[in-house]
Amino acid sequence: MKLSLVEQETILLYNQAEKTAEVYTHDPQLMGKLERLAKKHPDQITQKDTHNFIVPKRCVSVREPYSAERRKAASERAKAAGYKPPVPKAKAD
Repeated sequence: MKLSLVEQETILLYNQAEKTAEVYTHDPQLMGKLERLAKKHPDQITQKDTHNFIVPKRCVSVREPYSAERRKAASERAKAAGYKPPVPKAKAD
């Protein structure tokens, strides 16, 4: 069953007593990232099932949004350094 974009929610659960957080997600990009991290760091990140992951609580963060000036400065630094964004891979059918 395909979920609508509104139904593709992500829930973060953690408490003050434990050092880990549970991430429940239907976001395909986040699931892919968490799956890759679980393979790379199996001692720290585990996949309970298709949509549930256990991560160290320190991996969960909320950051201040970039200002327009900061975004522009970062873009100019990247251009000056010759950075080129990655080209998206074609999906295999």
